[in-house]
Amino acid sequence: MDPFFTWIESLALSVWLRESPSIWAFPFVLILHTVGLAFLVGANVALDVRVLGVAGGVPLRTLERYGVVMWTGFWINAVSGVLLLLAYPTKALTNPIFYAKLVLIAIGLGIAAKLRARLRALPVPEARVLPPRLQALAVASLVCWAAGVTAGRLLAYTYSRLTVDLIG
Repeated sequence: MDPFFTWIESLALSVWLRESPSIWAFPFVLILHTVGLAFLVGANVALDVRVLGVAGGVPLRTLERYGVVMWTGFWINAVSGVLLLLAYPTKALTNPIFYAKLVLIAIGLGIAAKLRARLRALPVPEARVLPPRLQALAVASLVCWAAGVTAGRLLAYTYSRLTVDLIG
């Protein structure tokens, strides 16, 4: 895999992201990734805690609009995540925690889609207390997003190779 990593690391965009002193390079991409994370996870947490009974007076229909916020955050994170991957492909692609993070994101998105679909199908959508199966999905969502965020943060500290030429 080293030739593949070397090829990515030598792309002009990769070198610029990794080595530029400009705030518009790596720091800005990292900030975008954090903002996208806040939108993505924040929108999901708001819905999850409402399903669990917090702020029962807030109509679920109102929270349905957070879907746009969630997907905006997802796409910000997808683009910024690819840029971060381009900057340090060896660091990410040789770390099992990176793959765990991707799986947790996929599961989190799947749970979010299932939860939203089930909420739309409720006969009484504005019930203060929702069925236990929906609450279980909300708990699974919260656990999944917390684990995904944790995995993402651990990437900064658990790598064994930063670039092809550098160990640790």
